[in-house]
Amino acid sequence: MSVRSSSVKILAVVAGMLATFLLPATSAEASGPLRTHAAGRGKFIGAALATGPLSNETSYRNLAATEFNQVTAENAMKWDATEPSQGQFNFSGADAIVNFATQNNQQVHGHTLVWHSQTPGWVQSLSATAMRTAMQNHISQVVGRYASNASVVSWDVANEVFDDNGNMRTSFWYNTLGQSYIADAFRAARAADPDARLCINDYNVEGINAKSTAMYNLVSSLRQQNVPVDCVGFQSHLAIQYGFPTDLQQNLQRFAALGVQVRITELDVRMQMPRDATKDATQATYYRNVVNACLAVTACAGVTIWGFTDKYSWVPDTFSGQGAALIYNESYQQKPSYTAVHDALAGGSTTDPTPPTTPGTPTASNVTSNSATLTWTASTDSGGSGLAGYNVYREQGTTDPQLGQSTTNSITLTGLSPSTQYQVYVRARDGAGNLSSNSPLGTFTTTTGPGGGGGCTATGTVQNQWANGYVVQPVTVTNAGTSAISGWTVTFTLPAGHTLSGSWNATLTAGGQTITARNLSYNGNLGPNASTTFGFQVTRPNGDTQTPSGYTCA
Repeated sequence: MSVRSSSVKILAVVAGMLATFLLPATSAEASGPLRTHAAGRGKFIGAALATGPLSNETSYRNLAATEFNQVTAENAMKWDATEPSQGQFNFSGADAIVNFATQNNQQVHGHTLVWHSQTPGWVQSLSATAMRTAMQNHISQVVGRYASNASVVSWDVANEVFDDNGNMRTSFWYNTLGQSYIADAFRAARAADPDARLCINDYNVEGINAKSTAMYNLVSSLRQQNVPVDCVGFQSHLAIQYGFPTDLQQNLQRFAALGVQVRITELDVRMQMPRDATKDATQATYYRNVVNACLAVTACAGVTIWGFTDKYSWVPDTFSGQGAALIYNESYQQKPSYTAVHDALAGGSTTDPTPPTTPGTPTASNVTSNSATLTWTASTDSGGSGLAGYNVYREQGTTDPQLGQSTTNSITLTGLSPSTQYQVYVRARDGAGNLSSNSPLGTFTTTTGPGGGGGCTATGTVQNQWANGYVVQPVTVTNAGTSAISGWTVTFTLPAGHTLSGSWNATLTAGGQTITARNLSYNGNLGPNASTTFGFQVTRPNGDTQTPSGYTCA
């Protein structure tokens, strides 16, 4: 295969997006398709496509062509489809996806090269040397086939390499080859197509948690070794019954700070069946929140929905009693979630000037020395963009720090200070970004902290400095006392002119140059001598080499 220059591939992608954007005049109106509004925001909106309905159903084919400017093969590019027997390649399904995309000015994201699932048994039984050779050959053949096709712009090279606890998944790849298989796969993909964007992809990494932090550390390490990891994919298989990852945008931003592109790769939002209007509204809010998070992060290339019609969703076959996860129903009718995605891409604030109603007074319960649960009467939204959630603030005079966000009318605050009075209020927000008036103040006082003495300690390590910024990772928080603690608060000082630009594993608020970091729900409980970590990124004036100081912990 001949290899074209990166400029050719980039120009082809831009041309495709412009071809979408420069449709007849009506495309700029609010009724335009998703792809028009996504292109207008410099993003893609994609869908995973199945080859069966793509060839057999006109409605499926037409919607796939008109609504999306990016496509991913749901199964046709996986190993079991492309190389079911060693050295015997079958590209019929993959070619059908690529040809469809080329005809409709769409990008193609290749999915997926190295995965523990849907890989034939013949691969899994190989010796280490033979397995590594087979992997490199497979990548060379599959990626190389499309290296000269300007539509195929990116690949999921390594998929789901971690278990749910953030440890390396003990797959046959890892057990046979060790962690080095990941770097080898990326290097083979780069050799096969020097211009394609190469991604690592996983699920349950949307929020800041142990698994996403393991991914962050792996990507950072690989890039320091000059392994060509260009982007990180966040699958985002969400469910309305489990709550929304409110730190999604913050998480995308911390990965972007590593110099990689980020993208939502497999979005769907399932619910317990049967479907009803209330569940539809919550689902629409989740879709809107994901799109808005991507829009807010410059390095986020776009959002791919894992399918688009409930008729062909993988969810019912995988999650018993759950379904209705996509933006069209089984009859190809738009659902409220379609409208949410559309309006977010179109810029909902221009069509919804009406803020939600004011929430009720927050009432505290389960108050401890460092946490409290707040509940309040829910707001309503009549402006059309839908109720998106709530922001909770502490009343402190001229500067009121935000203590948290929730998608429901309840939240548990952590990382509070012992023996301290808190006055708090709530503001509702809608899908267009409008905020309600402040709720009436609620007041509570945290209890005295646990005995035992010693408190906690905090130390920060500066990492990855550049001319006008740096990353502090990790800040290590240690329980130095003799009793367990259920929350912590770290304060430190930024030099003059330095500003926060992202954080992870803690909620950070700024009062001038004094920064307060509070634990999240999953890392506040520390036994004696136990530790946890968080990190943050800072922007500073060019040439300024100062770093934060004065870490204290309570």
